[in-house]
Amino acid sequence: MAYQSTNPYTGKTDRSFPEIGDAELEAKLQAAQACYLNDWRKRSMAERQAVLARAAGLMREQAQELGALATAEMGKLIAQSVGEVKLCAAILDYYAQNAESFLAPERLSTARGAAMIESSPVGVLFGVQPWNFPYYQVARFAAPNLMAGNTVLLKHASIVPQCALAFERVLREAGAPDGAFTNLFLSKDQVARVIDDPRVRGVALTGSEGAGAVVAGRAGGQLKKSTLELGGSDALIVLDDADLDKAVKQAVTGRMGNAGQACTASKRIIVVEALADRFLEKFQAALQTFTPGDPMDPQTTLAPLSSAEALKKLAEQVDEALAHGARAVLGGKPVEGQAGSFMQPTILVDVRQDNPVYHQEFFGPVALFFRVPDEAAAIALANDSPFGLGGSVFTQDIARGRRVASQIDTGMVFINSAAVSLPDLPFGGVKNSGYGRELAAAGIQEFVNRKLVLVLEEGGWPVEAQPASKGSARP
Repeated sequence: MAYQSTNPYTGKTDRSFPEIGDAELEAKLQAAQACYLNDWRKRSMAERQAVLARAAGLMREQAQELGALATAEMGKLIAQSVGEVKLCAAILDYYAQNAESFLAPERLSTARGAAMIESSPVGVLFGVQPWNFPYYQVARFAAPNLMAGNTVLLKHASIVPQCALAFERVLREAGAPDGAFTNLFLSKDQVARVIDDPRVRGVALTGSEGAGAVVAGRAGGQLKKSTLELGGSDALIVLDDADLDKAVKQAVTGRMGNAGQACTASKRIIVVEALADRFLEKFQAALQTFTPGDPMDPQTTLAPLSSAEALKKLAEQVDEALAHGARAVLGGKPVEGQAGSFMQPTILVDVRQDNPVYHQEFFGPVALFFRVPDEAAAIALANDSPFGLGGSVFTQDIARGRRVASQIDTGMVFINSAAVSLPDLPFGGVKNSGYGRELAAAGIQEFVNRKLVLVLEEGGWPVEAQPASKGSARP
């Protein structure tokens, strides 16, 4: 695959990078394994903490430069790119400050001994990460695992190679040794080879369902643990007692952030009939204010999609929806007469269950609007999806919001807010949205060995817990 930086606003390719050769790949695998065995896992928490804290500081110092690089490679509005860099710095700091307590030995109460759970690193890890948040996706995988003592290999998306190199550079400048964090420009065959390699002990992917199925199957065939953060088609439910203006504002933020290119974007807007007409009127008016332009210009409000290919796919989805009975009450086409891969902010209504797009994810500024008679219908519609990543519920009755949230089949639900991501909030989904968790305390537990250590007290084993004698049929 070609690794190249093509600006989605200008269409110009800035730089290209060749895939690495097999000999170089082997050298980097050896370096990662050697770093794990001989250096990184043996460092104290304080020593690893110093590296990550310094990396966080460097990201803050270089926020404008790093943000501009992301905008140039994948088109994000410059303010959002800089905000992403600062969020990454917060994630690095969070794990630098909290990893030791998260991994502290845990004492267990037993009848005949002193038992303890110890957490230790497992080895070299391989992460496959996407383009839409080119720093954040890497930070939330790398930060906890580096603090745990693992070493990390990165295969980033082919359209953000300079962001991948920049993240690696920051860690090196912060004092990470050779092999602790390594960027790899890999071919598809080499990706499979890395997953199969016995030195690699775990795999994490953020990406599409198809990529997740391939990676999970490959890792499972090698009896290796994997975590997957895949797509989403998050529902934003507006109940009849919601604060209408707040719900509209959050729906706009939830649908239009990163030009709608987020797995946790509010893609299906579900409004109870009592508020549906007024909500749709306000929502439509708000989306009409978005103006396409240079994403480096702070005045621009609508960013281009990441590539011409992404725009083509999204436009084809909308066309298919319309061909099968949906209506566009706003937008529905690419922006004409404008440089860059822009899609009009779009609202689709009358998307029925028999429409081929009904269960699809729209990765761009396209909202599916549904009106429902009541709360029960809203919950049923929210759950009628193969995805289960996040969702939102808007109501002025928080107890009611909690009851509804408990009935939504997702990994995350936000009450009176579109989806947010913070270092201390666990992130992940269920169903076709994947498995495993990132961020918070859960994010550092995925790739550690939680080892039982038992010191047997005088008196021996309880009868019901005696170890099997020689020759016994018991395992």
